[in-house]
Parts: sequence; C-alpha cells; structure tokens
Amino acid sequence: MHTPNRTFETRGPVSPDRNYVVPRTEEIVDLVGRMKEGRYISIFAPRQTGKTTFFRWALDALTAGDSAYFPIQLDFETYRNVSVESFYANLRRDIRDEVVREPRRFGINLTPNFQQFLDNYPLRDHNSFQIFLRELASHLGNRRVAIIIDEFDGIPRAALSDFLYTLRRIYLSRDANRCPYSVGIVGVKNIRQLNYDWSISPFNIQDEFALSNFTLDQVDTLLGQYTEEVGQAFDRKVVESIHTQTAGQPFLVNRMAQILAEEMSIPMAETIRCEHFEIAYKKILNESNVHISHLTTNIRREARFEHVLMRVILNEQKLPFSIDDPTMSELFTYGAMLPDADGNCKIQNPIYQYRIVRAFQPLFNGLEMQYLPEDTDAGFLDYMTSQGKVDMRRLLSNFRDFIARAGYRILEVPDTPKEFVGQYLLFAYLDSFVQQIRGFMYLEVRTGRGQMDLIILHAGEKYIVETKIWGGESLYQAGKAQLVAYLKSEGVHEGYYIVFDHRRNPQARVDEESIDGNIIVSYCIPALQNRPSDEI
Repeated sequence: MHTPNRTFETRGPVSPDRNYVVPRTEEIVDLVGRMKEGRYISIFAPRQTGKTTFFRWALDALTAGDSAYFPIQLDFETYRNVSVESFYANLRRDIRDEVVREPRRFGINLTPNFQQFLDNYPLRDHNSFQIFLRELASHLGNRRVAIIIDEFDGIPRAALSDFLYTLRRIYLSRDANRCPYSVGIVGVKNIRQLNYDWSISPFNIQDEFALSNFTLDQVDTLLGQYTEEVGQAFDRKVVESIHTQTAGQPFLVNRMAQILAEEMSIPMAETIRCEHFEIAYKKILNESNVHISHLTTNIRREARFEHVLMRVILNEQKLPFSIDDPTMSELFTYGAMLPDADGNCKIQNPIYQYRIVRAFQPLFNGLEMQYLPEDTDAGFLDYMTSQGKVDMRRLLSNFRDFIARAGYRILEVPDTPKEFVGQYLLFAYLDSFVQQIRGFMYLEVRTGRGQMDLIILHAGEKYIVETKIWGGESLYQAGKAQLVAYLKSEGVHEGYYIVFDHRRNPQARVDEESIDGNIIVSYCIPALQNRPSDEI
C-alpha cells in the first residue's frame, strides 16, 4: 500500500501522467477512421463528458506515425459576442498558434514567409477564409489538415451560416488537396439544433458522432488503475453501483471515485465497500458543484421543462422522445434527458433524477405545520420504535392523514404542477423526517414508468417506498408485483406502496398482503381534495 501518484480529475482535461483515465480506445479508433476517410463530422458531447481530452487523444492517434496529416484543435467558446471581423481575426491567431506550437513534431518548415503569412494574412470574412485555408495547405506541404472545433455553439450568430456554407463548398469540391480534409464540429448542441433557417442546409454533408458515457467495463478500468497503483480494492458491488447511479456520466463517475478514494480517508488496508458507497452517494446527492449547478440552472430556465421532466419521472405512460420537439431537444442538449433503447424519454441517471425533483420542490410548501397531528409528542421522533427503528407504517399512515388534514390546500402549493403534488409532498414530508433522524434518502430508478422509489437508509436498515399515480386496477396490482421483485433483489422483506388517486371519485384504501414471502403495505390516497365551496 502506498500514496497514489495520480488523482481522479473533475475540473478539466486529464493526463495519464497525473490522472486515472478511461482510454476510450474503441471510440478513438472509430473517430480516427472517419477522419481518415475525409468526413466532415458533427460531434455531440455535453459539457464535462471528457470531450476536450478525447479529441486531443484522437488527433494524436490520427498523426501517430503518419506525416500525411496535420491536426488543428480550436475552441469557439469565447467568440459568442464578438463581431464577424473580430471572429475571423481571432480564428487566424488560433490557427497560427496551433501551427507554431510543435512544427518539428510534424516536420513543418516554419520559414519566414510562412511565419509572415500566419501573422499577417488579412482574414476578415468567410470568402478570405477559404483562400486562407488553401494557402495554409500549400505552406504545410499539402498535408491533410484535420480540424476539430470545440464549443462550436459559441460562434457568433452573424458568422454561422456563411462559415458553414464555406465548409460545405470546400467539402463538395473535387480538389484532392482540399483544406480542411476533415472537420469535426463539436458542441453541446447538434448542428441541426442551432437556431438557424434550414430551408437550405449549409452543412447537410455532415456525419454524426456521439461521445457516449462510460460503460461498466470502462468504469471498472478507471477504478482498477487506482487499485493497481495503491493496492486498495473496490468491492464489485460498489463498481456496479457507481455505474448504475451515474449511468457512466464521466464527471459523476470521477466525482464518486474522488470522494471514496481521496476524501473519505478510508484506511488503505480496507476494501471500499457498500457502506462507504452509501456515504459518498449521500454527499454527491446533496453537494453543490459546478456540474450539478449547470444542470439545475438550465432546467429551471423554462416552466415547460418541469412538466416534461416530471411526466417522464412520475407518469406511467411512456413519452416518445423526439429531437424535433423544442423542449426535448433542449433537455437533451443539457444532458438531462435522453432516448432509451425503445425510443422513449428517460432521465440520464438517478443522480440527475434526484436533483431534478429537488430542483422543482418549493423551498416552503406552506403545509409544513400540518405534517404532524396536534397531539404529537416528540415530533417526527414519534415514528421511531423503542428499538431505534423507523416505524414506516405509522409514518406513512400519518402522511395519509396529513393529506386529509391539509385538504384542498394541497392544490395551492406554489409552483407545483397539480398532477404531481402528491409525490412532491411525500418527498418533502419524508425528507423532513429523514433530516430529523439523521438518516439518508435517495431515489432509485429501475425498469418501468410512473414509479418514483424513495429509499430510506437508517441505522443499517433499508426502507423502500414506491409511488405511482393511479392508472387502473390492473396497473395498481402490477405495481405490487414490481415492488416485490425489487424487494427480493435488495434483500428486503417489507415494502410500502403509495398510489395517488386523481380521479373525481377517488377510493381511499389501505391493503396489507403477503406476496411470495414479502409483505406489501399499500396506501391509495385521494389527491383531489374538495374546497369548502365544493361541499355546499
């Protein structure tokens, strides 16, 4: 056992010398193959997916042992608000910096004439840009120039169409020495998603490439590098849990590993186990970091986002994903929502799902004083047994009674879609309880729609609450079977099933039954409460 020489990186580009890395070998081979075929490629990659490092590696692989190619990596992030002329002036300087950085490595003779061209060529617009590229290729000995443009979304709107038309014209030319030979346009938006009049597509020759999240094997490889270096192992269940709860999102994977390996001070002689994972998971669910802040800020931009996101999380009915729908397209851009294998909407990972629900929870719902009955003795501690366990039956029965006590006022909770008010209030109610008993609650995502599973951990015990919206007797019973299957997978023998009934004539009910050796306690709670005026 010894102190690690490398770290898990969450703040920027990674280097194998300083950081544990996922090689992404297959993806690099794929992209390099397309570039060698001279493709012009639109590359979708949300922020903090490791794209800057990936594209640097891809360009290195393209030129490794092959002097026929010359790589140029650009970034348009800071150009959004500049003029067209300023954009092209900065573009010339960026290309010059790329060329002069390592000329010997690529066998480039940086003659005074070439240096003069790079320093002073009057690049002002798209017309001079095409001439500039032709002369650049000549100075480079007609090497095949491969350009990757990161953060392409930052291009000034006034320059966008002419810039793309110029690339299209170059691509469609019959010149064997066209420059650039290959282009990769990278952005958090696909080219089709940019706000542009596509009556005539300036870039309809594009080939699309998506930089995917880490697979389970890649997460295993990443963590295995740490184990090989310092000798501390990750329990296999922990590796699987990291991948499941992050869905392989690179920032989240590295952040979870960072907490476990670098911040928790787990003795090196100990294997990193599930109890350690639970502590780290609690931290990442509740911490403030740039990645999560970026997500929550973006999903709060438009009121329409809440309805779509919560429908995906809570409704039984599947919602087909369409990139042509403006709302879905934007949520896809932010990385919040993706199509699943069947083409339906899904939230990218459980961590996002938890933070999305939290983001839309009103800070105060105005009903907090109604959570507990008037004869409460010790607040939420009334719902702990004498053995220090959570009395889930009494706790959830009180929630049912709270909804009845609050009555029509649940429909007046601010900034809350009425169709989801039951789940919002249950989440807030249990969150208040968990905070008082110093427990931990998180959301679980599993196969199926319209179910939000709330998992409470306390004193080594796990309590599972599944919630749904009433969709009919058959679906009500099917939900119980789904819960039983989940309980068995988790080694838990009692589960709790909360169904909110939004019908005009709801039927309140409480059921307790044994199914395949598991106890299921079910509550069907009316969600449409009558106002006093409705009862007259």
